[in-house]
Amino acid sequence: MNPGSLLDRADVLASPALFALLVGFAVILIWESFAPARPAEQVKERMEGYLDRVDITEESEIRRPLAVRAIFPPLKGLLRLLGSLLPRRMVASTERQLVMAGSPMGFSALDYMGLCLLMVIPFAFGYLLFFGRSQPLAIALRNTLALALLGYLLPVYWLRRRVRQRQHDIVRALPDALDMMTIGVEAGLAFESAMLRVGDRWDNALTREFRRAVAEMRMGTPRNEALQRMVERTGVLDLSTFVAVLIQSSQLGVSVAEVLHAQADQMRVKRRQRAEELGRQAGIKMILPLALFILPATMIVILGPTIPIFIEMFATLSGGR
Repeated sequence: MNPGSLLDRADVLASPALFALLVGFAVILIWESFAPARPAEQVKERMEGYLDRVDITEESEIRRPLAVRAIFPPLKGLLRLLGSLLPRRMVASTERQLVMAGSPMGFSALDYMGLCLLMVIPFAFGYLLFFGRSQPLAIALRNTLALALLGYLLPVYWLRRRVRQRQHDIVRALPDALDMMTIGVEAGLAFESAMLRVGDRWDNALTREFRRAVAEMRMGTPRNEALQRMVERTGVLDLSTFVAVLIQSSQLGVSVAEVLHAQADQMRVKRRQRAEELGRQAGIKMILPLALFILPATMIVILGPTIPIFIEMFATLSGGR
C-alpha cells in the first residue's frame, strides 16, 4: 500500500468539516435520547387514557346540571384568585377546618377564603347602591363597613357550624359503631375488616372516616398512623381517646376485642351522661320562651274576657262621681 495514500486518508479524516459533522450527529443522538416524547405520541397516550374513562366521564358530566357545568368552573377560578390575596398564614388553619368539616363542596383553603371576600360584594355594594346614596357619608361608610364584615363572617359561621355538626354526628355514631366492631372482632374478624364492615353497613361521617382509614392501611400506611390521621381529620375528643387507648393496647399486647368491649361500654356511659346533662339543661333553656311567649299568651287568654267588664265598671264608677 502506498504510504502517501494513507496520509491523504488521515488528512481527510482529520479535516474540520468531518469533525463538525460527527459532533453534530452525536448531539442529535443525545438530544433524541433525552428529549420528551413527540406531540403525536403524547396525543396518542392521552387519547388512549381518555378512551379508557370516556364513558364514566361523559356520564358524570351529563348528569350535572348545565348551570353547574357553565358557572361553577369560572366561579371557582375567581374564588381561588380572590383567596390568593389573603395572608398565607391563614391557609393552614383554614385547610384544617375544611378537613374537619368534611371538605364541603370540594373547597380548598383558597376557594373558601375567596368565598369570604366574594360575600363582601353583595352586602357592601348592594347597600351603597340602594340605600347609601340618600344618607350622610359618615353613616353610609359605617353601615357599609358593618355589612361588609357581616358578609365576610357569614362563611366563617357556616364553616364552624359544619365542623360542630360533623363532630356531633361522629360522637353520636361512635358508641353504636364500637358495639358493631366489638361483635365483629369477637366473631373472628380482623380489626380492619370490622371497621370496613361497619363502614359498609352505615353511611355517616364516622363510617366514611373508617373507610378512608382502611383504604390508607391497604395502601401501606401503618395502622397507628392511619388512625392518628383519622383523629386529626375529625378533632373529636372521644375518638381521640379511643385511638390512644387502642394504640397503647397494641403496643402492650392487649387483646383488641377486650379493648373494644371496654371502650364500647365507656362510650355508652358517656352517651347516657350527655343525655342526662341535656335533660338538666332543658329546664333552664325553657325559662326564656316561657317568660316571653307562653305566660303572656296565657294571661291574655285568662284575663281577656274580663277586660270589658272592668272597663264598664270603671266607666260606671267615674260617671257616678
